[in-house]
Amino acid sequence: MSRKKATEEKTKQAEAQENSENKSEETKEKETTEANEKEAEEIKAEGKCEEAMQDAEDEQTLLKRQLEDLNDKHLRLIAEYDNFRKRTLKEKMELSKSAGEGILAGILPVIDDFDRARAHLGTASDLDAVKEGIDLIYNKFQEFLKQQGVVEIATESEEFDSEVHEAITKIPTPSEDMKGKIIDCVQKGYKLNDKVIRYPKVVVGE
Repeated sequence: MSRKKATEEKTKQAEAQENSENKSEETKEKETTEANEKEAEEIKAEGKCEEAMQDAEDEQTLLKRQLEDLNDKHLRLIAEYDNFRKRTLKEKMELSKSAGEGILAGILPVIDDFDRARAHLGTASDLDAVKEGIDLIYNKFQEFLKQQGVVEIATESEEFDSEVHEAITKIPTPSEDMKGKIIDCVQKGYKLNDKVIRYPKVVVGE
């Protein structure tokens, strides 16, 4: 082999070795870069994971606080309703008592009139005056009943109505036009605000 060829061969070998070293350096740099990028991605992923865990803990704390608030409101609502129920019941009882007291207080003046009439019965010489006094007391009591919503149920010559009348017997009528009508009232009946509180006992013609 000539010296020239040997030199060329050495040059080629040196170039090949240099190229190999350069490639090796590039590969190392590439591997290092890839490793750094991978590590950065891992660090980033860990950061996101920690952030997600922190968000989950914050959300759990928030939900727990909201649940406590709702539970507290629920307990307060139950307590308020119980107090309202007790207060309403007490008010109804007091209203019932006061309503009864009002009615009795309204009757007292009528009783006073009866007491005065009874006191003068033994010494009264004018029968017409006694009758007039009794009529005044009766009318006063009737007016009091009307104020309370109590009215007498009409019966005289009325058509019999089983909704508001109670027939205790039937008798033959003296005329055809009285059939099915009330002939006599044995006991008066009354309504309280359109509700029958006592049915009148009547005799019906047939």
